[in-house]
Amino acid sequence: MSGPKLLKIKIQCYCGDEIAMGPGKADLLDAIMTHGSISAAGRALGMSYRRTWMLVDTMNRCWSGLLVETSAGGTKGGGARVTELGRSILQDYRALQQSLDDTAQSQSWRALEAAIRQKPIPNARR
Repeated sequence: MSGPKLLKIKIQCYCGDEIAMGPGKADLLDAIMTHGSISAAGRALGMSYRRTWMLVDTMNRCWSGLLVETSAGGTKGGGARVTELGRSILQDYRALQQSLDDTAQSQSWRALEAAIRQKPIPNARR
């Protein structure tokens, strides 16, 4: 049995005040590659249509080029694809995540984990 989670490492890349890439956006790019559609990717992730489009819009505005390209619907239906730049950004982001996951297995973290309490001592001043 494991105790409560003591370490959380979350990567967010910023462009001004906007989150250009984070765990949710990376998952969305993966889902777009799998489903070939922004709305289908959002459904698969349990996100609203509006939310998925807002995330894609933010990503496309924050990087040096589009990460997701769309094609209009019609008789054959529309779709979306992750661009070469988008795939490259996603690959680099996932590599960075992996390196930080490896940090969570490091001797340094194990030493900190061994010394941290499960809960803080109650405040003496009450």
